Amino acid sequence: MLKILIPTIMLIPTTWLLTQKWLWTMTTTHSLIIALASLSWMKWNSETGWTSTNSYLGTDQLSTPLLALTCWLLPLMILASQNHTRLEPLNRQRMYISLLISLQIFLITAFGATELMLFYVMFEATLIPTLIIITRWGNQAERLDAGMYFLFYTLAGSLPLLVALLLLQQNTGTLSFLILQYSKPMVMDSWADKIWWVGCLLAFLVKMPLYGIHLWLPKAHVEAPVAGSMVLAAVLLKLGGYGMMRMIVMLEPLTQDMSYPFIILALWGIIMTGSICLRQTDMKSLIAYSSVSHMGLVAAGILIQTPWSFTGAIILMIAHGLVSSLLFCLANSTYERTHSRTMILARGLQAIFPLTAAWWFIANLANLALPPLPNLMGELLIMTALFKWSHWTLLFTGLGTLITAAYSLHLFITTQRGPTPSHILGLQPFHTREHLLVVMHLMPIILLITKPELMWGWFY
Repeated sequence: MLKILIPTIMLIPTTWLLTQKWLWTMTTTHSLIIALASLSWMKWNSETGWTSTNSYLGTDQLSTPLLALTCWLLPLMILASQNHTRLEPLNRQRMYISLLISLQIFLITAFGATELMLFYVMFEATLIPTLIIITRWGNQAERLDAGMYFLFYTLAGSLPLLVALLLLQQNTGTLSFLILQYSKPMVMDSWADKIWWVGCLLAFLVKMPLYGIHLWLPKAHVEAPVAGSMVLAAVLLKLGGYGMMRMIVMLEPLTQDMSYPFIILALWGIIMTGSICLRQTDMKSLIAYSSVSHMGLVAAGILIQTPWSFTGAIILMIAHGLVSSLLFCLANSTYERTHSRTMILARGLQAIFPLTAAWWFIANLANLALPPLPNLMGELLIMTALFKWSHWTLLFTGLGTLITAAYSLHLFITTQRGPTPSHILGLQPFHTREHLLVVMHLMPIILLITKPELMWGWFY
């Protein structure tokens, strides 16, 4: 664990000591080496499931794919941010990179924590760098509103979790994942226990986010710079899913009765947010709402707690993390040229940038779960598990899939097809850096088709 964490921490002094000429090159290279080294976690040789453990940190089959995704994202965020920060003073560029690195440090510690209180502290600590990135480097004046929404929604959801964890510590005498999974189920039959159950899961449902408590997400996505949108979509939403998977195992047998309203909200959210996507004019807003729709499927999968639904939830989290991050990169590169996120103003780009149109097409097909991509694998597993649980869920998930296909193709056709307006004929071509960025997103998605068991979690 430390072989990844220490080089990541050492990236911060490296960033501040490098000369301007080498700043972006060296930080990208260093973070890419860390990302490649993190793939060594994928080799499991432990019978208990936990490997590379010390007293506080360790990895198992559930956290490893998310840790690898976190490490893989840092070089991509640095690559994506070069263009819009290059005109800023040198110290601000260094501060920006340092915030991205500190975010990675907190996320590695959160996903690798074997103790619930450490996980909670790191879960909250990720707020600080993300908030600074949104409020300082956001594109418009509304970024302060977006930052406040983000902060207060997450804090209001996670404070009950702190109380719930203290009660759990009092009842069981430990907060270690290693011990809690073997402790006997608690007797929970009073109203206070039901409130405790909601307190345990509310923070994660806000973070995912569940439909109804999702309003912070589109605001934060639209106002954040490209690296903020990428890390929010790819990793920070997954903290919610990961936390739910860790907690829900300990909340039996109460979940069987308590989860109904949340599953209904999640399934209704798939259709509602998909319908909202169909009438969006803003590229980033559409991609943000599509994230809420996909996370609704993940939340429903986790709440019914079958091996298939858990496996599908992990696969969909990883696949969605890479695909939505890619879509935000493509939306940003279009915005940097046309200076508008309105889809109708950026239409007809295929005639000018045919290769980029191909990237858009592949990214949208991945978003709508084209076979044999991992997105489809995750969605099918969750849908099958939900159908086994209740036949009525097929109505919601099936309709949600159709709507997803509709808005993904709507995004592609509106931005890439049609006549090219005269005001965008003189745009600069796409750089090699941007094509590399797209390839580095697509490569893991395509490679995971050949070895999906890397992200099957506990049920491998």
